[in-house]
Amino acid sequence: MTASIGLRIEGPLAFVTLANPDRLNAMTRGMWRALRDTFERLAREPALRCVVVGGEGGAFCAGGDISEYPSFRFDAASLREFHENEVWAALAAMLACELPLVARIEGACMGAGIEIASCCDIRLAAASARFGAPIAKLGFPMAPREAALVQRAVGDVLARDMLLAASVHDAARLYDAGFLLRVLPDAELAAGVLAHAQRIAVLAPEAARLNKATFSALRQAGSQDAVAPLLRTAYDYADSAEHREGIAAFLAKRAPVF
Repeated sequence: MTASIGLRIEGPLAFVTLANPDRLNAMTRGMWRALRDTFERLAREPALRCVVVGGEGGAFCAGGDISEYPSFRFDAASLREFHENEVWAALAAMLACELPLVARIEGACMGAGIEIASCCDIRLAAASARFGAPIAKLGFPMAPREAALVQRAVGDVLARDMLLAASVHDAARLYDAGFLLRVLPDAELAAGVLAHAQRIAVLAPEAARLNKATFSALRQAGSQDAVAPLLRTAYDYADSAEHREGIAAFLAKRAPVF
Protein backbone atom coordinates (compact mmCIF):
# COMPACT_ATOMS: atom_id res chain seq x y z
CA MET A 1 0.00 0.00 0.00
CA THR A 2 1.28 3.48 -0.87
CA ALA A 3 2.34 5.73 1.99
CA SER A 4 -0.21 8.52 2.39
CA ILE A 5 -1.99 11.00 4.61
CA GLY A 6 -5.68 10.19 4.81
CA LEU A 7 -8.42 12.72 5.46
CA ARG A 8 -12.01 11.95 6.37
CA ILE A 9 -14.58 14.58 7.33
CA GLU A 10 -17.66 13.62 9.30
CA GLY A 11 -19.81 16.61 10.23
CA PRO A 12 -17.78 18.92 12.49
CA LEU A 13 -14.94 16.41 12.88
CA ALA A 14 -11.96 15.76 10.62
CA PHE A 15 -9.84 12.61 10.91
CA VAL A 16 -6.25 12.81 9.66
CA THR A 17 -4.56 9.40 9.33
CA LEU A 18 -0.84 8.68 8.92
CA ALA A 19 -0.54 5.60 6.71
CA ASN A 20 2.60 3.69 5.80
CA PRO A 21 1.54 0.30 7.12
CA ASP A 22 4.60 -1.70 6.09
CA ARG A 23 6.77 0.66 8.19
CA LEU A 24 4.55 1.43 11.22
CA ASN A 25 3.46 4.66 9.50
CA ALA A 26 6.99 6.07 9.26
CA MET A 27 6.90 9.41 7.47
CA THR A 28 8.14 9.62 3.88
CA ARG A 29 9.00 12.93 2.25
CA GLY A 30 5.78 12.70 0.29
CA MET A 31 3.83 12.20 3.51
CA TRP A 32 5.37 15.32 5.05
CA ARG A 33 4.31 17.36 2.02
CA ALA A 34 0.84 15.83 2.11
CA LEU A 35 0.51 16.54 5.83
CA ARG A 36 1.22 20.22 5.18
CA ASP A 37 -1.30 20.32 2.34
CA THR A 38 -3.91 18.57 4.48
CA PHE A 39 -3.67 21.09 7.30
CA GLU A 40 -3.68 24.01 4.90
CA ARG A 41 -6.90 22.57 3.47
CA LEU A 42 -8.43 22.13 6.93
CA ALA A 43 -7.80 25.80 7.62
CA ARG A 44 -10.23 26.56 4.77
CA GLU A 45 -13.07 24.38 6.15
CA PRO A 46 -15.26 26.74 8.20
CA ALA A 47 -17.71 24.07 9.39
CA LEU A 48 -15.08 22.01 11.20
CA ARG A 49 -14.76 22.10 14.99
CA CYS A 50 -12.04 19.54 15.82
CA VAL A 51 -9.36 17.40 14.14
CA VAL A 52 -8.33 13.92 15.28
CA VAL A 53 -4.81 12.83 14.25
CA GLY A 54 -3.97 9.12 14.36
CA GLY A 55 -2.15 6.32 12.62
CA GLU A 56 -3.31 3.31 10.66
CA GLY A 57 -3.05 -0.31 11.72
CA GLY A 58 -2.26 -0.09 15.42
CA ALA A 59 0.66 2.37 15.33
CA PHE A 60 0.86 6.15 15.46
CA CYS A 61 4.17 6.81 13.68
CA ALA A 62 7.52 5.05 14.10
CA GLY A 63 9.59 8.03 12.90
CA GLY A 64 10.97 8.82 9.47
CA ASP A 65 11.14 6.32 6.63
CA ILE A 66 14.85 5.54 6.84
CA SER A 67 14.86 3.71 3.50
CA GLU A 68 14.74 7.17 1.85
CA TYR A 69 17.59 8.68 3.87
CA PRO A 70 20.65 7.76 1.75
CA SER A 71 19.16 9.69 -1.18
CA PHE A 72 19.35 13.09 0.54
CA ARG A 73 20.70 13.12 4.09
CA PHE A 74 24.43 13.26 3.35
CA ASP A 75 24.37 16.65 1.64
CA ALA A 76 23.90 19.69 3.91
CA ALA A 77 21.77 21.64 1.41
CA SER A 78 19.34 18.81 0.73
CA LEU A 79 19.21 17.95 4.44
CA ARG A 80 18.33 21.55 5.27
CA GLU A 81 15.69 21.52 2.53
CA PHE A 82 14.14 18.39 4.04
CA HIS A 83 13.97 19.64 7.62
CA GLU A 84 13.15 23.29 7.04
CA ASN A 85 10.92 23.16 3.95
CA GLU A 86 9.26 19.75 4.29
CA VAL A 87 9.23 18.60 7.92
CA TRP A 88 8.98 21.99 9.58
CA ALA A 89 6.54 23.28 6.95
CA ALA A 90 4.17 20.42 7.87
CA LEU A 91 4.61 20.86 11.62
CA ALA A 92 4.15 24.62 11.26
CA ALA A 93 0.90 24.05 9.36
CA MET A 94 -0.33 21.93 12.25
CA LEU A 95 0.73 24.53 14.81
CA ALA A 96 -1.00 27.27 12.80
CA CYS A 97 -4.28 25.35 12.61
CA GLU A 98 -7.01 27.26 14.48
CA LEU A 99 -8.97 24.07 15.17
CA PRO A 100 -8.40 21.98 18.30
CA LEU A 101 -6.20 18.97 17.47
CA VAL A 102 -6.60 15.69 19.37
CA ALA A 103 -3.96 12.96 19.00
CA ARG A 104 -4.98 9.29 19.10
CA ILE A 105 -1.73 7.50 19.98
CA GLU A 106 -1.24 3.76 19.92
CA GLY A 107 1.78 1.56 19.34
CA ALA A 108 4.97 3.32 18.26
CA CYS A 109 5.21 7.09 18.67
CA MET A 110 8.86 7.74 17.80
CA GLY A 111 10.86 10.60 16.32
CA ALA A 112 8.62 12.15 13.69
CA GLY A 113 5.66 10.66 15.54
CA ILE A 114 6.42 12.46 18.76
CA GLU A 115 6.95 15.68 16.79
CA ILE A 116 3.53 15.35 15.16
CA ALA A 117 1.91 14.48 18.49
CA SER A 118 3.62 17.50 20.06
CA CYS A 119 1.71 19.75 17.64
CA CYS A 120 -1.62 18.51 18.99
CA ASP A 121 -3.50 20.32 21.75
CA ILE A 122 -4.70 17.19 23.53
CA ARG A 123 -3.11 13.73 23.48
CA LEU A 124 -4.75 10.45 24.49
CA ALA A 125 -2.85 7.18 24.31
CA ALA A 126 -3.32 3.46 24.57
CA ALA A 127 -1.66 1.82 27.55
CA SER A 128 0.66 -0.13 25.24
CA ALA A 129 1.94 2.96 23.38
CA ARG A 130 5.68 3.64 23.43
CA PHE A 131 7.41 7.00 23.05
CA GLY A 132 10.92 8.12 22.13
CA ALA A 133 13.28 9.61 19.57
CA PRO A 134 16.17 7.11 19.40
CA ILE A 135 17.93 8.85 16.51
CA ALA A 136 21.23 8.86 18.40
CA LYS A 137 21.45 5.26 17.19
CA LEU A 138 21.31 6.62 13.64
CA GLY A 139 24.14 9.07 14.14
CA PHE A 140 22.28 12.37 13.88
CA PRO A 141 20.56 14.94 16.10
CA MET A 142 17.01 16.24 16.02
CA ALA A 143 16.73 19.45 13.98
CA PRO A 144 16.65 22.60 16.17
CA ARG A 145 13.05 23.68 15.61
CA GLU A 146 11.84 20.11 16.03
CA ALA A 147 13.85 19.60 19.23
CA ALA A 148 12.46 22.82 20.70
CA LEU A 149 8.93 21.68 19.87
CA VAL A 150 9.41 18.30 21.56
CA GLN A 151 11.18 19.78 24.56
CA ARG A 152 8.26 22.12 25.24
CA ALA A 153 5.73 19.31 24.92
CA VAL A 154 7.37 16.43 26.81
CA GLY A 155 9.49 18.46 29.22
CA ASP A 156 13.21 19.08 29.43
CA VAL A 157 14.22 15.94 31.34
CA LEU A 158 12.39 13.47 29.10
CA ALA A 159 13.46 15.27 25.91
CA ARG A 160 17.10 15.06 26.94
CA ASP A 161 16.78 11.39 27.87
CA MET A 162 15.06 10.52 24.58
CA LEU A 163 17.72 12.29 22.52
CA LEU A 164 20.89 11.71 24.53
CA ALA A 165 20.25 8.14 25.74
CA ALA A 166 17.88 6.99 22.97
CA SER A 167 15.47 5.97 25.74
CA VAL A 168 11.96 4.73 25.03
CA HIS A 169 9.23 5.36 27.61
CA ASP A 170 5.79 3.93 28.20
CA ALA A 171 2.50 5.80 28.23
CA ALA A 172 2.36 5.98 32.03
CA ARG A 173 5.67 7.89 32.07
CA LEU A 174 4.44 10.35 29.45
CA TYR A 175 1.21 10.82 31.41
CA ASP A 176 3.21 11.61 34.56
CA ALA A 177 5.23 14.14 32.56
CA GLY A 178 2.05 15.93 31.46
CA PHE A 179 2.38 15.03 27.79
CA LEU A 180 -0.76 12.87 27.81
CA LEU A 181 -4.19 13.87 29.05
CA ARG A 182 -5.32 10.25 29.49
CA VAL A 183 -4.03 6.72 29.13
CA LEU A 184 -6.73 4.23 28.17
CA PRO A 185 -6.90 0.46 27.76
CA ASP A 186 -6.01 -0.33 24.16
CA ALA A 187 -9.53 -1.50 23.32
CA GLU A 188 -11.06 1.75 24.65
CA LEU A 189 -8.79 4.28 22.93
CA ALA A 190 -10.80 4.88 19.75
CA ALA A 191 -14.06 5.42 21.64
CA GLY A 192 -12.36 7.62 24.23
CA VAL A 193 -10.77 9.84 21.58
CA LEU A 194 -14.03 10.14 19.65
CA ALA A 195 -15.95 11.11 22.80
CA HIS A 196 -13.38 13.77 23.65
CA ALA A 197 -13.45 15.21 20.11
CA GLN A 198 -17.25 15.30 20.19
CA ARG A 199 -17.12 17.11 23.52
CA ILE A 200 -14.93 19.79 21.95
CA ALA A 201 -17.09 20.00 18.82
CA VAL A 202 -20.24 21.11 20.67
CA LEU A 203 -18.49 24.02 22.38
CA ALA A 204 -18.09 27.58 21.08
CA PRO A 205 -15.83 27.43 18.00
CA GLU A 206 -14.75 31.07 18.11
CA ALA A 207 -13.70 30.70 21.74
CA ALA A 208 -11.57 27.70 20.72
CA ARG A 209 -9.90 29.72 17.95
CA LEU A 210 -9.17 32.60 20.33
CA ASN A 211 -7.73 30.23 22.93
CA LYS A 212 -5.50 28.66 20.29
CA ALA A 213 -4.31 32.11 19.18
CA THR A 214 -3.31 32.82 22.78
CA PHE A 215 -1.49 29.51 23.12
CA SER A 216 0.31 30.15 19.84
CA ALA A 217 1.47 33.60 20.93
CA LEU A 218 2.77 32.22 24.22
CA ARG A 219 4.59 29.39 22.43
CA GLN A 220 6.30 31.72 19.99
CA ALA A 221 7.37 34.31 22.55
CA GLY A 222 11.15 34.22 22.54
CA SER A 223 11.42 30.78 20.94
CA GLN A 224 12.57 31.95 17.51
CA ASP A 225 15.36 34.07 19.02
CA ALA A 226 16.72 31.00 20.79
CA VAL A 227 16.69 28.71 17.76
CA ALA A 228 17.70 31.11 14.98
CA PRO A 229 21.47 31.13 15.66
CA LEU A 230 21.56 27.32 15.59
CA LEU A 231 20.10 27.15 12.10
CA ARG A 232 23.23 28.61 10.48
CA THR A 233 25.23 25.42 11.15
CA ALA A 234 22.49 22.93 12.05
CA TYR A 235 22.99 20.69 9.01
CA ASP A 236 26.77 20.80 8.65
CA TYR A 237 26.96 17.24 9.99
CA ALA A 238 25.34 15.87 6.81
CA ASP A 239 28.48 14.23 5.39
CA SER A 240 29.93 13.12 8.73
CA ALA A 241 31.18 9.57 9.24
CA GLU A 242 28.85 8.84 12.17
CA HIS A 243 25.80 10.07 10.24
CA ARG A 244 26.64 7.74 7.37
CA GLU A 245 27.46 4.84 9.72
CA GLY A 246 24.24 5.16 11.73
CA ILE A 247 21.98 5.04 8.70
CA ALA A 248 24.03 2.35 6.94
CA ALA A 249 23.90 0.16 10.05
CA PHE A 250 20.14 0.53 10.38
CA LEU A 251 19.54 -0.36 6.76
CA ALA A 252 21.91 -3.35 7.04
CA LYS A 253 20.18 -4.46 10.28
CA ARG A 254 23.38 -4.40 12.32
CA ALA A 255 24.61 -2.48 15.34
CA PRO A 256 26.34 0.81 14.49
CA VAL A 257 29.98 1.34 15.39
CA PHE A 258 30.60 4.98 16.35
